[in-house]
Amino acid sequence: MSSASTAPALADVTASDAALRRYLHGLPGVDAVGLEARAATLGTRSIKTTAKAYALDLAISMIDLTTLEGADTPGKVRSLCAKGSNPDPTDRTAPQVAAICVYSDMAATAKEALAASGGAGIKVASVATAFPSGRAALSVKLADTREAVAAGADEIDMVIDRGAFLAGRYGKVFEEIQAVKEACRRPAGSTAPSGGSGGGEPAHLKVIFENGELSTYDNIRRASWLAMLAGADFIKTSTGKVAVNATLPNTLLMLEAVRDFRAATGTQIGVKPAGGIRSAKDALRYLVVVNETAGPDWLSPDWFRFGASSLLNDLLMQRQKLNTGRYSGPDYVTVD
Repeated sequence: MSSASTAPALADVTASDAALRRYLHGLPGVDAVGLEARAATLGTRSIKTTAKAYALDLAISMIDLTTLEGADTPGKVRSLCAKGSNPDPTDRTAPQVAAICVYSDMAATAKEALAASGGAGIKVASVATAFPSGRAALSVKLADTREAVAAGADEIDMVIDRGAFLAGRYGKVFEEIQAVKEACRRPAGSTAPSGGSGGGEPAHLKVIFENGELSTYDNIRRASWLAMLAGADFIKTSTGKVAVNATLPNTLLMLEAVRDFRAATGTQIGVKPAGGIRSAKDALRYLVVVNETAGPDWLSPDWFRFGASSLLNDLLMQRQKLNTGRYSGPDYVTVD
C-alpha cells in the first residue's frame, strides 16, 4: 500500500490501512471558529493600487478556464481555447490562462485548438474518473484517465470516492489515487497528439475532494493529507457541480495542509479552489489567503489555480478599468 512518492519520514503511516487510519485520525482537530475568523479577517485585506495590476494579471495566469457541460461541442471548446490564448484582443499584454479544462473526449480538440491559436504553452486539463460523482469501477476510472492522457491531456483532475472516504475506507481511496497517478504516465516512447507531452512524461494529477460533501473541516484536513501521501500534485476543493464549492475557509485549511506537508517532507503540492469564484474581488481575496497562509512560493500558476468559467471576464474588466480609468462593462468581453 505504501507509495513510492511518500517521503521516508511518513512512509510508515501508509504501510497498512490501519496505520493510515491512525495517522489521519491523529491529525490535530480543526478549530472551526478560529479557521472561519481567520479567513474572514484575511478576506477584508485590501490590495494597494500599485500591487493590484500585478495581482489581476497573476490571477488571470492562474485560471483553469473550464467548460464541463453535456452540451459542450468542438466549436465551444475551440472558442474557449482562443479566449484563453488571447483573453483581451484589445490588449496583447494580457496574460494567457494556465489551462483549459474539459472532458476527456474534448482533450484532443483543445490541444489542437491551443496550438492553432498561439496557446501552445497553455495546459490541457481533463476531468476523469467518472467525474463528477466518482461512482464507477476502478477499471473504468483508469480507462478514462488513460484515454485523456493519450489524447494529449497535460493534467488530470480526478474525483475521490467520497462514499469510501466517508465510510472510513481510507486505504481504498489511497490506492485509487495511486492507481490513477500511475495511469497518468505515458508509455515510454509515446507521443501525445498535437504537441502533448510524450516519452513517458506523466500528466500532473489534481485530486478533487468535493468539500461540500465531506461535511466537516476535519474530513477536509484528512482528505488533504491522504491525497498528498498518495502522490497528488494538486489538491482541489470541488467539482463545481454541487451546492457548496470553494470557500475561503476550506481553501485556507488546504493551504495549511500543503504548507505543513512541505515542512514535513520537502515536497510542494499545489492547491486549486473551484466553483463559485466569479469576481476579481473574490480572486484577490484568495491570493491574500495564499500569501498569508502558505507563503509567496505558492503565488504561481505552478502551485495555485482557480477553476472557473466566468471569473476571467471580471478580471479583464477590472484590468481595463485600471489601465484606462473607465469601466468597460460586460459587452466588451466575450461571452463564454
